[in-house]
Amino acid sequence: MSSTSKQQIVEALLDCHGRTFAQELGIALKRNTPAPLFRLLCFSLLTSAPLSASAAMQACKALGKAGWTTPSKMASSTWNERVRVLNGNGYARYDEKTARQLEALAMHVQETYGGDLRQLRSAANGDVKKARRLLKEFKGIGDVGADIFLREVQLCWEEYHPFADKMALASSVKLDLGDDAEKLAKRVDSNDFARLVAALVRAQLAKDHDRVLEVAGAS
Repeated sequence: MSSTSKQQIVEALLDCHGRTFAQELGIALKRNTPAPLFRLLCFSLLTSAPLSASAAMQACKALGKAGWTTPSKMASSTWNERVRVLNGNGYARYDEKTARQLEALAMHVQETYGGDLRQLRSAANGDVKKARRLLKEFKGIGDVGADIFLREVQLCWEEYHPFADKMALASSVKLDLGDDAEKLAKRVDSNDFARLVAALVRAQLAKDHDRVLEVAGAS
């Protein structure tokens, strides 16, 4: 496959799925301020449950609509309030457990990082393994959740660029774009790489690689 056709695939990916999950949630990550970072952390927790990405998205939007956009606001909500919101937004089987995890997450951000995840950034000091380990200290966030956070946050925490998780790279292989984040990053402007990685994940979730290839071939 020529480099030109691979570039067409990249452009088709961005046309079909080129929106980060933070963008879909209305999270202004570029600001690199405490509230957007906390909302991304909540989304990373929600996506760690064995439920669909759409359910995690719906629940995270509902948490934001409820006003729980900072650690202090989340911690001040009651368990019953969180259960009710989660139960009504795709988490009926995991509402009680997730409600407890959200409180623990908020408390950990407050107690360990003064309510500001930029302190976690400073503590990790650009070391992706350490960043992943610190993220996994939040109850309910495992490898998948940590990778989701790093995949999205690279937009404003540039030291983690280029970051691509296992799902994104598996999708990339299916499109014959390889399994190397560094090489993938060379195909787009640095500001578009988070969109590209998100697009790869969305293609994997939608299982529509053939459609992406069709769009690429028609361009």
